Amino acid sequence: MALYDDVNEVIEKLRPFLQRDGGDVELISVEDGIVNVRLQGACGTCPGATMTLKHGIERALLEELPGQVIGVQQVR
Repeated sequence: MALYDDVNEVIEKLRPFLQRDGGDVELISVEDGIVNVRLQGACGTCPGATMTLKHGIERALLEELPGQVIGVQQVR
């Protein structure tokens, strides 16, 4: 459960930036280094959601938790 908590801590740092644009992110699970999130609000319907997911959330997690997180995917 420690990795889940570490991932959640990084997501909490990113949350204000998402909320500023009318969105949010919910951490669903962490399984075998894959982080499953649900984008909410404006982020859930935004055409740039993939960019937010890959170039924002995933990059931050890979930088903060190298070797522990290998990717991020959106679940509905």
